[in-house]
Amino acid sequence: MKITEIKTFHCPAGWRRYHFVRVTLENGIIGWSEYDEGFDAVGVTTAINRLSRAAVGEDAINHEGIYARLAATSRQSLYGVLPRAIGAIENAILDAKAKHFGVPCYEILGGKVRDEIRVYWSHCGTWRISRPGEFAAPVRNLDDIRSLGREVAAEGFTALKTNIFRETENGMVGWSPGFNRNDDPSRTPPRHVLNGLVDYLQAFRDGCGPDMDILLDLNYNARTEGYLAILRALQDLDIFWVEIDTPYPQALATIRKHSPFTVSGCESLTGMVEYLPYLQAEALDVAIIDVPWNGAWQSLKIAAMADAFQVNVAPHNYYGHLSTMMSAHFCAVAPNLKIMETDIDRVAEDATIFTHAPEIVNGMLLMPDRPGWGTEPNPDVLSEELDTRS
Repeated sequence: MKITEIKTFHCPAGWRRYHFVRVTLENGIIGWSEYDEGFDAVGVTTAINRLSRAAVGEDAINHEGIYARLAATSRQSLYGVLPRAIGAIENAILDAKAKHFGVPCYEILGGKVRDEIRVYWSHCGTWRISRPGEFAAPVRNLDDIRSLGREVAAEGFTALKTNIFRETENGMVGWSPGFNRNDDPSRTPPRHVLNGLVDYLQAFRDGCGPDMDILLDLNYNARTEGYLAILRALQDLDIFWVEIDTPYPQALATIRKHSPFTVSGCESLTGMVEYLPYLQAEALDVAIIDVPWNGAWQSLKIAAMADAFQVNVAPHNYYGHLSTMMSAHFCAVAPNLKIMETDIDRVAEDATIFTHAPEIVNGMLLMPDRPGWGTEPNPDVLSEELDTRS
């Protein structure tokens, strides 16, 4: 079952673009994966196209051997873009292999330990505030946040995640200096940001009620001092977890020591070597793993390592429906799963790009029994040309 071709494809999806790998086998079976070049992770497509040369002609049944070969060819630079390219290739091969045997991917990943997966509504409020033209119900003030909280509860979800926002005279305003959006290189949250964030989260609580788990993503937006200031400001609130990204494991361990909330992080890491110092420093309660970046098979290795340190895991997943299903198959197999991320506010194009949307009932994603990942992109909307302006 040799691989005869590996190609990349792309398509617009509202304010973003989706990216895919297609693996073709000698028997005509096609495997797909979704990958990401967002936030200027430029070069992933180039790396996939370059590394694919070492995978064409190999037997797709031996996906671990292909991974070893690709990793060996990248040994001196096995960080950043290159492992993400390898993960994208691995995921497409896993889809092809599962389709060859006529089984869902979770079967070749070891077999599922759960039939349904608890998901949280990610970027809740975030997309409606930052991109009001994309959604029928934009968020302009705290009353709209309360209404959104009621909507989330009415839809049957039991958890939501949002970002740092506050109400101002000019509407809802975010605070994200970690992404150079506030011209604040100190990344130190001022008092009005802290007070506004408390009011924002309380409005969500007022709307969704006492039984909703509220998650807060702090991203890269502070240094240790700033994160501790945020935690002190929020200490009287009921928060399911705070999500923090920092490049220094000991700093995150210090934050966790002083945090009244569960601490999650590491979504931007690739490979066991990068996760290991965070686990050794006891910096995490929940290790977040990006399945498109790492590859599902390698992601399960990271999850197993985290389990040895008594740490739960959760997928980083805010991409398209194929990525959601790739992450879902990982979640179905990983015994130490905490909860799964997914975006519910979708762009209209998603309905035509993918063959199947994830089935979510009462806040639970139901695992399908279709072969492979259970969805794939519609070839009619794809292009081989990468628009580098996006």
